[in-house]
Amino acid sequence: MLPTTSPHSNGALGSRDAARHTAGAKRYKYLRRLLHFRQMDFEFALWQMLYLFTSPQRVYRNFQYRKQTKDQWARDDPAFLVLLSVWLCVSTIGFGLVLDMGVMETLKLLLWVVCVDCIGVGLLISTLMWVITNKYLLKQPSRNFDVEWGYAFDVHLNAFYPLLVILHFLQLFFINHVVMIKSDWFLGYFVGNTLWLIAIGYYLYITFLGYNALPFLKNTVVLLYPFAPLGLIYILSISLGWNFTRGLCWFYKYRVQ
Repeated sequence: MLPTTSPHSNGALGSRDAARHTAGAKRYKYLRRLLHFRQMDFEFALWQMLYLFTSPQRVYRNFQYRKQTKDQWARDDPAFLVLLSVWLCVSTIGFGLVLDMGVMETLKLLLWVVCVDCIGVGLLISTLMWVITNKYLLKQPSRNFDVEWGYAFDVHLNAFYPLLVILHFLQLFFINHVVMIKSDWFLGYFVGNTLWLIAIGYYLYITFLGYNALPFLKNTVVLLYPFAPLGLIYILSISLGWNFTRGLCWFYKYRVQ
């Protein structure tokens, strides 16, 4: 880790440096860049989205580099969030078309998915993980080493993106076509539930990688424990004929009524 103090500060940040590195200053800088698209690096954000599927470890190595150069783990560029929002809007409109929803119904679904599923659930999960990691997983509790809330939110966004692509995009091509995964046919719910298994598995694994990349955390392997009940639920769903995709379609239609 590169030093963040000057040789004449006796180990303490100057007032200007301290202000620059406060959580409020970081948050203000991040939100301000949302209004300046030319300052966002969309090419780099697309690179991250690609590697979240093929090699998510490389994405978190970049987070480590940011900590060394900018003294923060969380992203300071909202380009990834903007592109994720675009993906979310496009895939939700696709869901509306596949489920034969009207324009107003699709808009209601879009608002619900963005405000509740993405932002609301994201804030809840990020805050929960922020509390758990800082309370139970720190090697040595200290003000100098703790998990940034912004980083916890970034980890959630990283893990959410593959789940979004699999369940909100790839799955669309199978709902009413190919194997009709919302039907009672065995191949239908087998393919559908397998997509759910892969998507949630991606979420759990990328979440684990995110916190495992922090050198001051311990026992991060516990974040992989949910794979056991996930596998059990998958086996039970296939054995008992549960169809998660049909339930999702019903829930989406019920939301917009």
